[in-house]
Amino acid sequence: MTAEDVRVRLLFVDGGAYHTEFVTLPGSVLAGYERLIDCLREDPTVLGKLHVDVDRLCSAYVVGEDESEGDEG
Repeated sequence: MTAEDVRVRLLFVDGGAYHTEFVTLPGSVLAGYERLIDCLREDPTVLGKLHVDVDRLCSAYVVGEDESEGDEG
């Protein structure tokens, strides 16, 4: 992860079960959007790196590097 990268936590629900994924996105890409969800759904750079099932997505937010990947809170 570079200094310009931003870590994002994605929380999905499927049949009542929750699942967390962490992804790293370029900060320069996120800066071009007012809302994170718009970046995940529309940006060609992001879409080229990952697919987000927005029908199952409950929340998405920028997290610090120190947040544990095992914390499903």
